[in-house]
Amino acid sequence: MFTRRTFDVVVVGAGVVGAACAFYTSRSGLCVAVVDRGPVAGGTTGAGEGNLLVSDKQPGPELDLALLSTRLWRELAEEFPATFEYEAKGGLVVAAQQDGLAALRTFAATQAAAGVQCEDVPHLADVEPHLAPGLAGGVRYPQDAQVQPALAAAHLLRASGARLLLGEEVIGVLRTTDGAVRGVRTPRGDLLAPAVVNAAGTWGGQVAELAGTSLPVLPRRGFVLVTEPLPRVVRHKVYAADYVADVASGSAALQTSAVVEGTAAGPVLIGASRERVGFDRSLSTEVLGKLARQAQELFPVLRGVRVMRTYHGFRPYLPDHHPAIGADGRVPGLWHACGHEGAGVGLAPATGALIADGLAGSGGRLDRRAVDVRAFRPGRFGSGPPQPGRADAGAWPSAPGPTDRPPA
Repeated sequence: MFTRRTFDVVVVGAGVVGAACAFYTSRSGLCVAVVDRGPVAGGTTGAGEGNLLVSDKQPGPELDLALLSTRLWRELAEEFPATFEYEAKGGLVVAAQQDGLAALRTFAATQAAAGVQCEDVPHLADVEPHLAPGLAGGVRYPQDAQVQPALAAAHLLRASGARLLLGEEVIGVLRTTDGAVRGVRTPRGDLLAPAVVNAAGTWGGQVAELAGTSLPVLPRRGFVLVTEPLPRVVRHKVYAADYVADVASGSAALQTSAVVEGTAAGPVLIGASRERVGFDRSLSTEVLGKLARQAQELFPVLRGVRVMRTYHGFRPYLPDHHPAIGADGRVPGLWHACGHEGAGVGLAPATGALIADGLAGSGGRLDRRAVDVRAFRPGRFGSGPPQPGRADAGAWPSAPGPTDRPPA
């Protein structure tokens, strides 16, 4: 039966970013619905490792966003203990040669000046006894942590109290005669709201098109290996220094750099690869082989350990490596929270809090000076003319007031 249901905000996407948007927006007093064509965490979130990282980010707006998110994840872990396997394990970045170590230390110094906690580790065996001998040294990042991403998304959605509509694909964005958003359409009915948040991850560009605008989100495929359960042979999230360059690269070609981390349950997770191959879901034995070899070079103890399974997913890539967060000035009422690439889990709480702060018009619940939101404005790619009278310059428009009608 075709129905019409009314809300203050409709969030498109039930991954961890959409869940965080729903959680913080609901806490701001707005009535929220979350709609997804699949299950909770059925896209990029469910294919992620759950990394909460500051170690791989250069000083600038994204690092500021990550530092805010780090604080919010800690607050969530204190409020909801033992619900999404939050583990403050810390990160360890290692360099094989002295010149690489010098560059890593220089990079860490710039991060420290921006508020990142980091510690030089000249004797790696003191913190990771099973690392390969002969590495030059490394830098430890105590703020790096990990969650189980699907659990995190599910719990945030449950705690939000939002109306959850799964298995409903958004087939249209409803707009008024003057172009403003008034909700979304699914095959089962209309979800009416004066604000729609595009948290569709890798498919964020398609949702933008439904709203009559554009966002150049592209998929960037990555693979992960999962070993058999082991004693805790890897204590931190450990990766080689060239991983930072891979994250910042815009190359479409295959890139692999060893990222190895133990989990509380026992299996070791091994990544990371990046390549732009569209939505090709083919299994690549070439990539898996490279990841396995690089992991063994870092941790010889992994030789002979069985890989129990592999999985892969698609990171939502934007050309400047910054997510799109905030109001789309070209379509009044349309908000974006997507394009986080491989950092969506880590950046989810800060993204959700910023979206909620803008939608609820709280006038300062967050200190916006801590994050330069202009770097994330959706209209920065210059595609499509702005709507008359609406400038897309990072300012937050007036928010929808809470509805006095419950959802039907």
